[in-house]
Amino acid sequence: MMWGYGDGYGWGWGMWMAHTFLWWILLILGIVVLVRWIIAGPGHARGETALDVLKKRYARGEIGKEEFEQKKRDIES
Repeated sequence: MMWGYGDGYGWGWGMWMAHTFLWWILLILGIVVLVRWIIAGPGHARGETALDVLKKRYARGEIGKEEFEQKKRDIES
């Protein structure tokens, strides 16, 4: 054929392969992000430190003052 048309190995074939590869990569990345978001939960704050979690537990009354102070010293050391 003229100028490579019709033999199945022209630019169209390469573009189709690149498009398909990109599609699968984006689909897999989307699924990974969705699963991580579901596992983390909607209230998950990114970058929350151990001290922040400890303060929240103390504020909710899950731990007492003595336990809070001890764990705070452990975290800061």
